[in-house]
Amino acid sequence: MTAFVYMLRCADGSYYVGSARGESLDRRLAEHQAGTHAGYTDHRRPVTLVYAEWFDRITDAIAMERRIKGWSRAKKEALITEDWDRVQFPAKRPSARVSLSHPSPSS
Repeated sequence: MTAFVYMLRCADGSYYVGSARGESLDRRLAEHQAGTHAGYTDHRRPVTLVYAEWFDRITDAIAMERRIKGWSRAKKEALITEDWDRVQFPAKRPSARVSLSHPSPSS
């Protein structure tokens, strides 16, 4: 059975990251929109789907959900826009980073 991880932008501008089994992302989004399950998005509607990724196993989707939840807002937004350089940049040690806006000293 397939699974997916998804990210929603809430009406207050915050992000919600979740995962679910099955093949119906539309159904899960409708549940968030309707407030079917009490929780984070219930009082932050409407929500907009901004990212989704499919996995063969639920354990992989849950692992990705947990990883994304630990990311900064900037890194989540880089994932949404598929800016892979910015997704990878915050993951590097500060001493190994080269600013994307400033050239490195050796340039």
